Amino acid sequence: MRYCVLLGRLSALALAPSLAPGYLCPNQPQLPRLQPMPRPFSLLVKPASADCNLRCQYCFYLGHCSFYPEEKRHRMSDETLRTMIQRYMATEQPSYQIGWQGGEPTLMGVDFFKRVVEYQQKFGRSGASVANGLQTNATLITPELARHLAAFHFLTGVSIDGPRYLHDKYRLAFGGGGSHDDVMRGIRTLREHRAEFNTLTLVNEANVKEPVQTYHYLCDNDFLFHQYIPCVEPDENRLVLPFSTSGEEWGEFLCRIFDEWYRHDTRRVSVRLFDAVLALLVDGVRNVCPFGNDCRQYFVVEYNGDIFPCDFFVEKRLRLGNVTTDSFEIMQDSPVYANFGRQKSCWHTDCDTCDYGWICQGDCLKHRLCTGGGDPRRLSDLCPGWKLFYSHTMSRFETLAEQVRDERRRANMEQMLARGQPLPGRNAPCPCGSGKKFKKCCSRRA
Repeated sequence: MRYCVLLGRLSALALAPSLAPGYLCPNQPQLPRLQPMPRPFSLLVKPASADCNLRCQYCFYLGHCSFYPEEKRHRMSDETLRTMIQRYMATEQPSYQIGWQGGEPTLMGVDFFKRVVEYQQKFGRSGASVANGLQTNATLITPELARHLAAFHFLTGVSIDGPRYLHDKYRLAFGGGGSHDDVMRGIRTLREHRAEFNTLTLVNEANVKEPVQTYHYLCDNDFLFHQYIPCVEPDENRLVLPFSTSGEEWGEFLCRIFDEWYRHDTRRVSVRLFDAVLALLVDGVRNVCPFGNDCRQYFVVEYNGDIFPCDFFVEKRLRLGNVTTDSFEIMQDSPVYANFGRQKSCWHTDCDTCDYGWICQGDCLKHRLCTGGGDPRRLSDLCPGWKLFYSHTMSRFETLAEQVRDERRRANMEQMLARGQPLPGRNAPCPCGSGKKFKKCCSRRA
């Protein structure tokens, strides 16, 4: 079994997954035949549910602590863990991708994550590719856990909102006070044990006003893999809470960061959104959830095995089943799941004529359903920001995309020459796949 980085990491230079080296598990011929699935899917697992050692004021999931009131302390049992992994590894997937999230998943302790790998090895087939991701506040990272994450190529996402004065405004410890110093200590531990990590920055009303400072703080600390997520949280009346960012602020934030990145860092810093746009332009691949036109891409697994379609929509009315009693096949075919997924393409009529609708596909359902009247045909709260961002950047994205295509063609020709392969005729289609004749494309490099 090969363990690799969850979903890979894209760079503007290569646009190819950077897979950490893995290993093959022994042949296991007695395992049952793989069960074909209509669509590939991944799992997003909440092993400690919404339980967390921090009290971040903007956390959208913390309220789920009361979702299962029968237990005050929520921890996934070994039976549920084993059954979930066994059933998932029995489905036919191009690769097996599991994200561990919360709440705070490291509350489970290192022994839990050792059992995760044990069961993946036990139930995984020889040669299967397995990718684990861990999203954490990093305050509970121990040397033993960091060693385990490194050994099995978990990709850890560390939540950090920028420098201390920005991070500590909302990311508070359980007893009050900021968490920045504890997060940085956890990052040092990951680095000491060579555990790969990205940073995840929630863009809220504080750091949205300081995009350049936030970006350079991450880069100056040699954090070179960034993800920025907009904070748009409603209250019980579906009104946006004051720590949220507006659409216009979100767009301006992205534009300022893009300008810094484009000017200096396209070959050095990976920004997930920017990589995703390039992947779409170069390969036609939609590798982030909001770019899809159907919200049936993964299952959320709660600590007790309950299954939901999205972690923004863990609601009793959307419960699809339980991993210990229901098959993934049945849940994929659930009318509830189908109706939920189809809402993504039921967008506002303005999206049909928008110059950028083909990219954003109406934006994430959360930004259409969770505020206002819960109507998927409503424009996203972030629509003005997305329009501002794409109008500001698209010509430069196209330039980068052509550079990537050219670099790939050059690399392809160099490989052909190194292998001593015969070159095509001058009027033959170029083997690089550009669609041009060889004499008009790569022949000048031969």
